[in-house]
Amino acid sequence: MARDQYTYRQDVKVMTLEGDTPDGGEYREVFDVTFDDKGHKVKNVVFAPQPTLQRIMMTEEDFDDIENRLPFVLTSDEIGEYDILYVGQQKQDELNTYVFDIAPKQIVGKKRYFQGRIWVDNHDFQIVETYGKPVPDIRKKKGQENLFPKFTTWREQIDGQYWFPTYTRAEDTLKFSMGDVQIRDIIKYTNYRRFGSKSRILYEGKEVEKTAPKDQQPVEPPKPQ
Repeated sequence: MARDQYTYRQDVKVMTLEGDTPDGGEYREVFDVTFDDKGHKVKNVVFAPQPTLQRIMMTEEDFDDIENRLPFVLTSDEIGEYDILYVGQQKQDELNTYVFDIAPKQIVGKKRYFQGRIWVDNHDFQIVETYGKPVPDIRKKKGQENLFPKFTTWREQIDGQYWFPTYTRAEDTLKFSMGDVQIRDIIKYTNYRRFGSKSRILYEGKEVEKTAPKDQQPVEPPKPQ
């Protein structure tokens, strides 16, 4: 996946609300995603004040969703795990897109999935917007529930070819058995930079143009009848 070849900064803010007003409960973390000298992805935290959340707590599933479900990409390895329904065509801002509803065919073990709608650019066949939620919600017993909000992630074109997530917003009411909790998540992705050393490939004394790796194409557009 092309995004795995880029460094970037991620700014995560999760807050609880009373009506439309933040009530003072907040989780905040800013970190840079970089690579070590062996090419392994590394998370470097640059800002992480003490959380003040009182009515909810951040869980392992929340952090996994922030990293993998909110910036959702449907890779060729995962496409077989989902039911994909073509909805139609729609103009999103200045883009012409194909619209698909997707849902996991089945929930396997503790694996987490995305369920919702994706908009795919009709030129590059890359996801440019997603709306939905991570699934499944986890309900063990009263007072031990882990619920997840609906979210929208918008993407922008990076380096003239890849559509990467740049902004995620979730605003939802989580209906716990002990009472409803309104939450708002805002996640920003900035400073995308291609990772790797600069090099030239020579063949018989001439430089060979390198082909940039293509991002995974999530779905094929429908064929005309």
